[in-house]
Amino acid sequence: MPPRSTRPVTPLDDDDYPAYTMGRAAEMLGTTPAFLRSLGEHRLITPLRSEGGHRRYSRYQLRIAARARELVDDGTPIEAACRIITLEDQLQETQRINEQLRIQGGEP
Repeated sequence: MPPRSTRPVTPLDDDDYPAYTMGRAAEMLGTTPAFLRSLGEHRLITPLRSEGGHRRYSRYQLRIAARARELVDDGTPIEAACRIITLEDQLQETQRINEQLRIQGGEP
C-alpha cells in the first residue's frame, strides 16, 4: 500500500479524510455497498460516520478495499483476504521501523 501523507494541505489532500459516501466508494471500486459493509464487519476498514450516520470512506480506506476486492476476485475468501491485507500492512510497518532503526544506528 502506498505511504500515507503526513502533512495535508487541505482535507482533500489528506488520505484519511472521509470524503466518499458508501455509494460513491462502491461505484469507484466497481463493487457493491454490501462488499464495503462486509469489510467493516471483518474489521478491515472502519468508515467514519457523518452526522446523519452515513458511512464515509477515505482514499486510504478505498485503497485497502481495492486490494481486498483484487484478492476476492482472484478467489480468496473475504475472511482470508482481510487477514492477508492486515498481515501485509503489519509487515510493511515493521520494515519501515527496521529501516528507521538501521538509519539511527548507523548501520549500512
